[in-house]
Amino acid sequence: MCGIVALLLAAQDGLASGDLFEGLGLLQHRGQDAAGIITCGHKGRLYQHKGNGMVSETFGKQDLLNLVGNMGVGHVRYPTAGSSSSSEAQPFYVNSPYGIVFAHNGNLINTESLRNYLDFDAHRHINTSSDSEVLLNIFADNLQKTGKARINEEDIFTAIKGIYDICVGGYACLAMIAGFGIIAFRDPNGIRPLVYGRRPSANGYDYMFASESVVLDVLGFTDIVDVLPGEAIILSKTSVTKRMLMPGKPYTPCIFEYVYFARPDSIIDGISVYRSRLAMGEALAAQIIKKLGPNHDIDVVIPVPDTSRVSALQLSYKLGIVFREGFIKNRYVGRTFIMPGQQMRRKNVRRKLNPMPLEFSGKNVLLVDDSIVRGTTSQEIIQMARDVGAKKVYFASCAPAIRYPNVYGIDMPSAKELVAYGRTEDEVATAIGADQVVFQDLEDLIASCTVFNTKIERFEASVFDGKYITGGVTADYLTQIENLRNDHAKGGQELASPETIGLFNSFHNK
Repeated sequence: MCGIVALLLAAQDGLASGDLFEGLGLLQHRGQDAAGIITCGHKGRLYQHKGNGMVSETFGKQDLLNLVGNMGVGHVRYPTAGSSSSSEAQPFYVNSPYGIVFAHNGNLINTESLRNYLDFDAHRHINTSSDSEVLLNIFADNLQKTGKARINEEDIFTAIKGIYDICVGGYACLAMIAGFGIIAFRDPNGIRPLVYGRRPSANGYDYMFASESVVLDVLGFTDIVDVLPGEAIILSKTSVTKRMLMPGKPYTPCIFEYVYFARPDSIIDGISVYRSRLAMGEALAAQIIKKLGPNHDIDVVIPVPDTSRVSALQLSYKLGIVFREGFIKNRYVGRTFIMPGQQMRRKNVRRKLNPMPLEFSGKNVLLVDDSIVRGTTSQEIIQMARDVGAKKVYFASCAPAIRYPNVYGIDMPSAKELVAYGRTEDEVATAIGADQVVFQDLEDLIASCTVFNTKIERFEASVFDGKYITGGVTADYLTQIENLRNDHAKGGQELASPETIGLFNSFHNK
């Protein structure tokens, strides 16, 4: 999971880097491992700055001033246990043909066959372990086949159609061709999000693409719409051209965006993240009454900051139970379920959250979180609540039980490391130390989103139901990524072969 952004200013002498920097800051929650920007200036010259760390750590004032040009592409990278080399930071670039910049959010599931094609048939060198670079080189190879010194929109659409024909997975992509313009496209199922809008200026309209609408809202862009599944959009200096290249596929955005990843003030695929989380809270309240009964003994509802706060507040309202903030969050510690190693995650939970005894002592507490993944975070939080005096600790998840790995760009662990894998709700409660656990119902979760956009009938919900929308996810493939994603593999990566490390990173560098 990453954040991507691209900008084309109407003013030829404009400086795109400032808005790109602001945009990446607004997408910081989507990636904290690395950040990068590449801009295009006079006569098609490209300027780049990228590196490991947060956006504010990676870019200084002079760095932004050095990024000359009125258009550019930016990327924030999701922190994982893969290579932390700055060479893995995006956007990527190839000089042939034409000079192409590329940023990608998502994951391909047929990376190795594509890599073999690029090596043995296209004869293109891949310098990193990232499947984002594979996508870039497939695109470049398709353009190379035109044999033209200068390409047009038709050539670009043909090249993107070629990507759709052979690349399988979830992906939202932004490209920039030196001196030409910005290109955006989204996988045929719309698994990963991408929106765009425009902003009036003295010279015409500025255009921006981003992973989430909040970027465009804050920077003054309006007329915001989603890039549709299978749709490609080309912004040149003189025109905006759109084309549906892969119609007919089911529109299935990733439902975990609404549960966890996206900011609540974003609208993705016509669905308000905030309103969907309110609906999740209402549905979860019904599940609590169903499991604990109307005469339950819950004294207080406390959210696990921050993602679950909206749902927890609505849940408390529906149940008629007081809502309190019981944990104070240190906002300078990253998300924990994606950190390598159980010991590291446990340490970071304690660094990240501090309980207030006043809200726990002598009470039966309902903790509400967005989801339960490995269970490490949940276990530590429940223990913290008991340590400061909670009598009973119930735990409610806004998401259903996660029992399957994600293959479309979220670094979910191997199935065997998921606390709900092979366990009932009561067994999960025992594993994490809760008096009882209540999970959201999958149908209720889907309804919490579809009620706001009835055109979307399905979601990519494979982490809950094991149904992978693209096909091609075999038992052997899942076993392969399980061997690469488990904590043992991550902790001992230096003992793995170069081939294993390369394949591992292709799943984890987004």
